[in-house]
Amino acid sequence: MKKLAIAALITLGLAVSPAFAKQTGVKIGVLNCDVSAGVGMIIASSKTVKCKFDRAVGGTERYTGTIERLGIDVGFTGKGVLSWVVFAPGQISRGALQGRYAGASAEASIAVGLGANVLVGGGNKSIALQPLSVQAQTGLNIAAGIAGLRLKAVKN
Repeated sequence: MKKLAIAALITLGLAVSPAFAKQTGVKIGVLNCDVSAGVGMIIASSKTVKCKFDRAVGGTERYTGTIERLGIDVGFTGKGVLSWVVFAPGQISRGALQGRYAGASAEASIAVGLGANVLVGGGNKSIALQPLSVQAQTGLNIAAGIAGLRLKAVKN
């Protein structure tokens, strides 16, 4: 499932990144998050995430947090994977992805599913997680609404 998400991310990244990068900065790395299983509660959901940020230059950082959705969310999902290309105005300090992100989200699963999340934020509100994340999961679920991602840097 993780390989499916990464392959789709690369495909989307090649199609979307050049135009998006002109507006938001340069590609500084990739954020991969393992998402906990969960149940949609009709109008809201919340799942924990454990993330690894692989910088284009400068190593790896780890983050924990939650991804929440407010809107239609009905069904259940198993553990999933979210992957984003990360853009910023330039190189950022360690831990700079810590903070809150907000945007739109949609997903659908029938046994295996995919989703998309459009999120912007971070510690200084200048970090963009590529317009379309790639999400792979299992379950039976349909969801759409406003999404929020909160990340906290993990000390190594």
